[in-house]
Amino acid sequence: MTLSDIEFPTPSEDADCRPVREILDRIADKWSLYIFVALKDGPVRFNALRRQIDGISQRMLTITLRQLERDGLISRTHFPTIPPRVDYELTAVGRSLLAPVMALVTWADSNRDVIEQARRQHDQTR
Repeated sequence: MTLSDIEFPTPSEDADCRPVREILDRIADKWSLYIFVALKDGPVRFNALRRQIDGISQRMLTITLRQLERDGLISRTHFPTIPPRVDYELTAVGRSLLAPVMALVTWADSNRDVIEQARRQHDQTR
């Protein structure tokens, strides 16, 4: 498949791009990609997620999980135990995002050095 084989949407006066933009903003925000990767192998408890995602605060993890749950990308299962247990898991729609998300992560990792070099060159010319 080449770029000429891909049909790219073009915004028009009649098209309302806001819903798509909101979805893309949710998926590509600072923490969502990390959450998708952390949940790729199945259900994970809240504290385990927090330990896996370096730098995320409890508050930001809670907010992001709620947003992803609202969008139907993850599910939350509460177990009425003492102490309470809550598991998070990708839904079918969330799992369908794994391939594109992992492609982006792989691309970013593969091109990290090239991008850092370009940044250094750009900054030196300024």
